[in-house]
Amino acid sequence: MTKINMGIRGIVIYLLISGCVLPALALDSFTQADRERLVHIEATQTVFMQQVDKRFEELRTDMNARFELLRSDMNARFEQVDKRFEQVDKRFEQVDKRFEQVDKRFEEQRSDTNKRFEELRSDMNARFEQTTNMFYVLSVIFTTLFAAVFSFAWWDRCSVLITARKAAKEVVDESTQGIEKITLTVEQVVKVLRRHANKTPAFKAIMQKAHLL
Repeated sequence: MTKINMGIRGIVIYLLISGCVLPALALDSFTQADRERLVHIEATQTVFMQQVDKRFEELRTDMNARFELLRSDMNARFEQVDKRFEQVDKRFEQVDKRFEQVDKRFEEQRSDTNKRFEELRSDMNARFEQTTNMFYVLSVIFTTLFAAVFSFAWWDRCSVLITARKAAKEVVDESTQGIEKITLTVEQVVKVLRRHANKTPAFKAIMQKAHLL
C-alpha cells in the first residue's frame, strides 16, 4: 500500500507541475500572483493528498476488515468442514464398529455352527458305534442261538439214533433169541420125527422127500 501511495503522489505532482508550473516558467516574469497560485496549489495538493491518503487508509481498513471477515468466514467454514469431516470420520468409525460387530457375530455364528456340527458328528459317530456294537451283539447272539439249535438238533438226532439202535438191537436180540428158541424147538421136532420115521417106513419116505433125513 505504501508503494501505491507514493506512485499516486508522484503522478499527481507531475500533473500539477506539468499543468501549472511549466506554463508559468515558460513566461518571462514570475509575479506574486504566480507565487500565491503555487502556494494555493501546494495547499490544494496537500489537502488532496491527505484526502487521498485518508481514502486509501479507509480503503485499506475496509479491505483489511473485509479480508479479516472473509478469513473469519473461511475459517468458520473450514472449521465446519473439519467438523463435518470429523462427523464423517465418526460415522465411518461407527460403520467400522458395526462391521466389526457384524464380523464378530458372523465369527460367533460360524463358531457356534462348527460346534454344533462337531457335536452332531460326535453324536452320529456314537450312534453308529452303538449300532455297530448292537449288530455285533446281535450277530453273536444269532450265531450262539444257531450253534445251540444246531448242537441241540445234532444231539437230539444222535440221541434218537442211539435210542433207535438200542431199541433195534433189543428187538434183534429178542428176535434172535426167539429164532434160536424156535430153531431148538424145530430141531427137537425134527429129531422126534426122525425117530418116528425110523419106526414108520411110510413116514420115513415123506421125510426123505422133504429132505429132512
